[in-house]
Amino acid sequence: MAVKLRLKRMGAKQKPFYRIVVADSRSPRDGRFIETIGTYDPVKGAEKVTVDEEKALRWLNNGAEPTDTVRNILSHEGIMAKYASSKSKKN
Repeated sequence: MAVKLRLKRMGAKQKPFYRIVVADSRSPRDGRFIETIGTYDPVKGAEKVTVDEEKALRWLNNGAEPTDTVRNILSHEGIMAKYASSKSKKN
């Protein structure tokens, strides 16, 4: 089973709100997911983001692939740098 970290759209028309979820790559965008690891609200002035760093790193270490947008969000939060450093320490 290929697992991805991706966005699940919530909110009303013209007022998007996203949850960052772990889902099977074959399930639809807003369909079934395994776990919620954070939120992303692009409507707020400063683009409010909350991510459970521990859960995100655990899923990345288990082989989950983030989508491009989620990768950018995680990079902005510093989680991808921590993942890269933990990966280089293993070698």
